[in-house]
Amino acid sequence: MHYAAEPKGVTEDATVRYDIESKGSTFTVRASAIGLLSSLGHSPTISIPGIEGEIALDPDTIEKSSLHMIVQASSLTVTGDISAKDCEEINRRMHDEVLDSDSFPEIEYQSLKVSASKTAEGQYWAAITGELVMRGIRRTQPISARLSINGTTLRAAGEFAIRQSDYEIRPVTALGGAIRLKDELKCSFDIIARKQL
Repeated sequence: MHYAAEPKGVTEDATVRYDIESKGSTFTVRASAIGLLSSLGHSPTISIPGIEGEIALDPDTIEKSSLHMIVQASSLTVTGDISAKDCEEINRRMHDEVLDSDSFPEIEYQSLKVSASKTAEGQYWAAITGELVMRGIRRTQPISARLSINGTTLRAAGEFAIRQSDYEIRPVTALGGAIRLKDELKCSFDIIARKQL
């Protein structure tokens, strides 16, 4: 699903559009292990390299700006100090059991409301409320971000948390439940976008 409508109040003349670049951007998800044997379990970090989308920025009225981002579910992969065998198993379960990547190939975020304050020349602090669609389920998701503009480059960095249960995902368990992952996942991003020519 793609959103084509302009946010209410945004005029074409005032809006500067930026394309999100996968290269140079980072997006990670951190899952924490809990349970009786959690000290033996992994707290995996998941890298999300397959990011695309657009930021429409009104430099005079940031509140009229918008963010539309799509992540290819199949691009998610476990990183960090994990054995090749464990990495393969976690990736398999993530795509087959958690994300169902074949049935739901895209994870999508569309902003609905933006509030922001200017902190310095070309720098802003933004609070974004939008909708996150994952596994075909749509939920409201707030995001906080630091924005900086330097020439034709826009950079957005921040973090937020999501609950797997909101998307009807049961946290993965191992060893009969002695190790399991917390419902809450910590997400962080540092996104680079280039001004459209």
